[in-house]
Amino acid sequence: MDQPLLATDPHAEIREEVRKLCARFPGVYWRELDARRGYPTEFVVALTEAGYLGALIPEEFGGAGLPLSAAAAILETIHAEGCNGAACHAQMYIMGTILKHGSPEQKARYLPGIAEGSLRLQAFGVTEPTSGTDTTALRTTARREGDKWIVNGQKIWTSRAEHSDLMLLLARTTPKDQVAKKTEGLSTFIVDMREVVGKSLTIRPIRTMMNHNSCEVFFDNMEVPAENLVGQEGRGFRYILDGMNAERLLIASESVGDAKWFTQRSVEYSKQRVLFGKPIGTNQGVQFPIAKAYAQMRAAEAIVKEGLERFEAGLPCGEQANMGKMLAADAAWAAAEACVQTHGGFGFAEEYDIERKFREARLYQVAPISTNLVLSYIGEHVLGMPRSY
Repeated sequence: MDQPLLATDPHAEIREEVRKLCARFPGVYWRELDARRGYPTEFVVALTEAGYLGALIPEEFGGAGLPLSAAAAILETIHAEGCNGAACHAQMYIMGTILKHGSPEQKARYLPGIAEGSLRLQAFGVTEPTSGTDTTALRTTARREGDKWIVNGQKIWTSRAEHSDLMLLLARTTPKDQVAKKTEGLSTFIVDMREVVGKSLTIRPIRTMMNHNSCEVFFDNMEVPAENLVGQEGRGFRYILDGMNAERLLIASESVGDAKWFTQRSVEYSKQRVLFGKPIGTNQGVQFPIAKAYAQMRAAEAIVKEGLERFEAGLPCGEQANMGKMLAADAAWAAAEACVQTHGGFGFAEEYDIERKFREARLYQVAPISTNLVLSYIGEHVLGMPRSY
């Protein structure tokens, strides 16, 4: 399938190099991992060695110093080539919190190692079993004792915790009933998990319908050095929010890539599969769903592009980030449905990779933010309607 934006794409060269890298990891590689619930270590190492996971880290710390749109191009291409960036995408969107709010000492201590690959920043400890997306209701606490913080609580859906050295953690440092606003009193920490895992930090994997390396983590009087507090105490919720627009734009880019992969597979198969003496793609019942999903993808792609431009210009981009994430997830799901329907029974066969990508694409209707909450955001913050929750 042609890439219409390629001629004017400032990241065309990056996309081409990422395609070459992804060609080294064909479907059989991902199917084998999926069967044993394995982590794509070789793929992550290859991305790291090529400098892609350090794309957003400034050059002074050993990174490439690229804009968010470059990171989006990397992740979109990974998914358009049939691979999966979920094993490492958090490193890109978590990075923003440290880059924007981390101290010079924290940046000097962690960023060079992350850029070269000796450190992995893949775990994001925010969501909890009882609060979900209601982040201000989280129960994990951190109390100051001398030169350290003592953390107690639990997080869930902390993906890649088993394969990360560092975690960005959000915990309540002031009780909710002692703050003027419920968004206050939350603080962000950099946790070096290598020092506490198996001791005061317990990690339990969660088996899910896709190989996403999801976990729940438990903190039992876990000590975090005082110097690992990011920014100011009590302002952590704001720091996390700063990174959410970047997260949604990057996840949206992955969904755009998924939609492109499904559509390419659908188009190819509709030309090759002959029934009743003609290619099935000549039937409008096959053709129209594929075409409609493609149109949805192109519309989502345009919104995501606008969001990336606004983000890089320092302009508000919450509307574009949220709509782009929702529309891209919808487009990927529509393309996935059309792809399975086009392939018929073969769409369920593992060797075609469609069922694996089908399961992976479904996730983004729910995470990192559900479609319903995106609609609530649009209703309240874009259209000015009364708050619904």
